[in-house]
Amino acid sequence: MTQSISMYSASVPVFKQLLSAMHAILIKAEAHLRETGLSADSLLTARLYEDMFPLTRQIQIATDFSKGVCARLADIDVPVFEDNESSFDDLKRRIEKTIDFISSIQPALIDGSENKLIITRPGTPKEKKFDGLTYLLHYGIPQFFFHITTAYGILRHQGVVIGKIDYMGNF
Repeated sequence: MTQSISMYSASVPVFKQLLSAMHAILIKAEAHLRETGLSADSLLTARLYEDMFPLTRQIQIATDFSKGVCARLADIDVPVFEDNESSFDDLKRRIEKTIDFISSIQPALIDGSENKLIITRPGTPKEKKFDGLTYLLHYGIPQFFFHITTAYGILRHQGVVIGKIDYMGNF
């Protein structure tokens, strides 16, 4: 028996789960700062390696992918965030705004978008064309997971006591 999954179910709930988990992880990171006396900047600017983006940028990109993927599949405007977060509160608000936005998208707007033409970075040398299913499963979700996982790895590497259960969140 063949089963199918909706494009909505493969996107919005997945993004919400991991973004909610990252929100909770940021709260643990703040507790870590209070316990250790480290500055917030020491975590916000931390990187896994010198040529990688710092924590703040990893979270910005993860939220950009989640809202961008959902908006493009739903054929609605992608909200623009300024990328000016400079504190844990700012990052948590950005995650909350992202969750609020993707939660506002009705499943019917995303379901059935498997064959929709998605063009990223149109008119630039980095332009890419996808059908909706390929865009979601082979581009959007892997990009999102890369940046969420890297943010998790940065915090874990900096000594924040978190584990897989924190990464996974509630499902």
